[in-house]
Amino acid sequence: MTKLPFLVVPLMFAALAGAEAAAPAPMPLLAHRAVYDLKLDSASGDSGPESARGRIVYDFSGSACEGYVSNFRQINEVTPHDASANLSDVSTQTFEGGNGKTYQFRVQSMMNEKAREKIDGSAEVTGDGSIKVKLRQPKPEDIDLGKDVLFPTAHISRIIDAAKAGQKTLSARVYDGSEPGRKMFDTLTVIGPVKMSKPSEEVARIPQLESVRRWPVTISYFASGPGHDTPDYTLAFDLYENGVSRKLKLDYGTFVLDGTLVKLTLLPKSAPCNQP
Repeated sequence: MTKLPFLVVPLMFAALAGAEAAAPAPMPLLAHRAVYDLKLDSASGDSGPESARGRIVYDFSGSACEGYVSNFRQINEVTPHDASANLSDVSTQTFEGGNGKTYQFRVQSMMNEKAREKIDGSAEVTGDGSIKVKLRQPKPEDIDLGKDVLFPTAHISRIIDAAKAGQKTLSARVYDGSEPGRKMFDTLTVIGPVKMSKPSEEVARIPQLESVRRWPVTISYFASGPGHDTPDYTLAFDLYENGVSRKLKLDYGTFVLDGTLVKLTLLPKSAPCNQP
């Protein structure tokens, strides 16, 4: 079962890199726990499932000075035509340095309540700007990803930065540690016009989001390298300036899931960088 990239989450869900000294300070990313209910939107003939449903739980906290912690879990129940339902369960834990130069990740996946895959590793930007990955699981391995690669929170921050600047697209190479710790993605983000209307979900009608800009974004994830003209998957959502996401759409090619924000809990704020 294909899984949602955890980034996105973060998300889909890094202080904004490259901001000019005279520019206004970026809005801090909001520490929060978001719960999304998933349901089948569409399927492609016999290759798509007969039914599908699921849930995403996403926790995000931290700051630009102490780094960002995310915990993500996605459970999907997918029923093919003329077959029994398959239950997939993917959980990830990550830490990303606030400067976007360090990244730690753990991924565990289950299929029908049986362990399927464990990924454990770390990555960092070295002195010459290249990304070095050290995998511990599924097997010890050192990987050189080259230069100009973003980790997930830095990628989301770069998208917010581009949206605020009025850009319509953003291309970036992204590494999140998935599939199975060696894969990198070429991404293309399409950014729609800013929205300020009241969201349809009652849980999103809170003071912390009331006057916050948001943009509809669509991120296509391609396997890195030549010859990959079709994305592995596409993720669309409304992205708030403070990093909260709503109105998810997960396109896996043969089927599409809609994700509705059903619960939003604010988590304790981190201390400002100039305080202990």
